[in-house]
Formats: sequence, C-alpha cells, structure tokens
Amino acid sequence: LHHEAQAKPLPSTEAGIASLTLYSESNHARLPVPPESTSAAPALPADAVCQSLGPFESSNDLRHAMDALLPKVERIQFREVAAEELRGYRVYLPAAADRAQALATARALSEKGIADYYVVTAGDQSNTVSLGIFRDLENATKRRDQVVALGYNAVLEPRTEPVKQWWIDLAAAPGFDWKSVLGNAELKAQQAPCG
Repeated sequence: LHHEAQAKPLPSTEAGIASLTLYSESNHARLPVPPESTSAAPALPADAVCQSLGPFESSNDLRHAMDALLPKVERIQFREVAAEELRGYRVYLPAAADRAQALATARALSEKGIADYYVVTAGDQSNTVSLGIFRDLENATKRRDQVVALGYNAVLEPRTEPVKQWWIDLAAAPGFDWKSVLGNAELKAQQAPCG
C-alpha cells in the first residue's frame, strides 16, 4: 500500500563548482609533445664503464646498495634473477622395483649395523632408501662410503632450492671503485653492455 519513491535527478553542477572534464576532452590533450621528453635516458659518456654487481641475497641488501651507489654513477637499475642455492647433501639408495623390495633392503641394512635410514613411501623419490641429509659434504661422503663398503650402490647428491637473487646494472666513470662505496667483499662484478 505504499508508493514507490520518486528519484530526484541530481543537479548537473553545484553552484560555484566547475564540472569534471576528461583529459581527452580538454585542450591539453591536443598539445604536441616536446621532442626532448621522448628520449628515454640521457646519452652516456663515451668512456663509461658498465658493470653488473651481485648477487644480492635480499631486497633489503639491494635497496641499501642502490641508495649508496645512486649519487655516484651515471645510470643504475636492478634486475631479479632466479637461482639455485645449495642446502646440503642427500645420501640414498636408488629406487627399488617396489615397496616390498625397498623394505627388504632397509632390513638388510639394519642387520649390517646401519640404523639411520628411512624408506620413502611417496612422491618422486618413492621406494628409495634415504640414508641421511647432511649440511657438510665431508659427512655426506663418509656416509656414502660407509654404505658402499657394505656392497650397496649409495648415491650422494646436492640438495638445492630455488631462490631469488638481485643484480645491479650500472654505468659509471672509468676508475669507479664500487667496493669502496659498498664494502662487500662477497659481491662479484661482471662487465656488462652499456646499451
């Protein structure tokens, strides 16, 4: 029994306030672009030296280096690179034909005095017998040699994981010493194209 509300049209402009105009509708959109604003970057001096510095392990390290280098170089930018980082070593016996055979191998290892092992039951390493994960290559090698001496074909492989690294690409005057600015002896410098 009620009446529908009547929508009152809003005024097109408030008194004393100009209406909005799209930039494409304005006179500014038709102005020519000055030729000097089209160039991406100023030309480098002919004797500029271009290098890539890195790798930086964290974005925080990268930011500190960029802040320190920025006022001392002609051009600077950074890039992110996918890399692999060594996380230790894995010693294992290759995959058996089935789970029963992997368990039989593990029992035989136990009878020969090897107590630290694990039969992998899932994933791409299924039916392998893990003999340990080591941080130190020397310890991993000892474990592999111990199991090989018992007549097994033990494998030692590095464990890696994907990580992000950052590099700084810069152009500077000849003789620029980035080490005196950053003081990080672990960084590497590589010659890079200036283009």
